[in-house]
Amino acid sequence: MWLFGAFASAALLGFYDVFKKRALQGNAVIPVLLLNTFFSSLIFLPFILCSALNIQQAGELSMWQVPVAGWEVHRFILLKSVIVLTSWLFGYFGIKHLPLTIAGPINATRPVWVLLGALLLFNEQLNGWQWVGVLLTVVSFLLLSRSGKKEGIDFVRNRWIWCVVLAALSGAASGLYDKFLMTRFSPIMVQSWYNIYQCLIMSVITLFLWYPRRKKDVFHWHMAIPLISLFLSAADFLYFYALSLEGALISVVSMIRRGSVLVSFLFGAWWFHERNLRSKVVDLFLVLLGMLFLYFGSR
Repeated sequence: MWLFGAFASAALLGFYDVFKKRALQGNAVIPVLLLNTFFSSLIFLPFILCSALNIQQAGELSMWQVPVAGWEVHRFILLKSVIVLTSWLFGYFGIKHLPLTIAGPINATRPVWVLLGALLLFNEQLNGWQWVGVLLTVVSFLLLSRSGKKEGIDFVRNRWIWCVVLAALSGAASGLYDKFLMTRFSPIMVQSWYNIYQCLIMSVITLFLWYPRRKKDVFHWHMAIPLISLFLSAADFLYFYALSLEGALISVVSMIRRGSVLVSFLFGAWWFHERNLRSKVVDLFLVLLGMLFLYFGSR
């Protein structure tokens, strides 16, 4: 069951990346991210209020109950918000200025960082399959830099590439932290409150960093903005639910979620008419092959 949740989450996450790219085209990043956190908060706020008011729900909907907890729990969720928001800030700036067919495969390397993080933090040992997966991912990254040069993108000097890399690293840290959270707290509680906290943090960031520059860094409304929140919230709910199930492996779930790159890559080619697709397909194939090796090595 947790595998189904992971695959469904991956598909929704791919569409999330597509709508994010569309919303950011010629648009200010910070207010788009603020609205993303705002709409996501609106989605989950009713569950918080209903649970706080002790409104009873049917048994089959018990997973939507948000437990009431104190600061000893919320401090962990607040930390989750900070980690995720860090990843999003880097990721949003990167994806605005880079082709989706380059940003997507870089972001898809997250399972490798999760695996290496597990190796360093939890003293896990990598087997032969997993090491092959890591090496294939490294090779794909090097080949992707070659494809980027054809579009004038220097992987070493381009700050937007570094933004996507930092987004992937902080996203991997979030993935490792998620497994800790899901073994202790309700998935719906974590998802509901970390969206609320993110909205509050982004409100402060928007007020001090974007609002004084609003005439230079112009924001305009696009219907893709609420779709970002809708698809992300659905993807994250399935992700948290999968991790909460017995036997769920964070390395495998994280790897499957990166399959979202297939959706974003196809839309990058079809909808955004991005270039140099032939060489990028080879890079993408190596990323996916590396993920398969990680999967078989984690079974």
